[in-house]
Amino acid sequence: MAILKTPDDLGSLIRQRRKALGWDQARLAHDAGVSRQWVIEVEKGKPRAELQLVLRVMNVLGIPLTASTPVVNREADVPQVDINEIVDRHRSPRG
Repeated sequence: MAILKTPDDLGSLIRQRRKALGWDQARLAHDAGVSRQWVIEVEKGKPRAELQLVLRVMNVLGIPLTASTPVVNREADVPQVDINEIVDRHRSPRG
């Protein structure tokens, strides 16, 4: 699984998958319905590539798009408090 952080990362992933399939840029362009120039630019990490076309190319190449978010453990962020222990500690002795 690749972690993509930049347009260059995405371009590299697309190029690697295309080459693994033994396709040239013209074949990918034809199958995805984009120009060969567009394939060249996205493989170079063009930052303004249209998302719809990027997703279409990924689909043609069989690259699944998955997303995940960090799991936030809210209980770990909040200290556990024992109210009975606090009350007992601050209770003044009677008598």
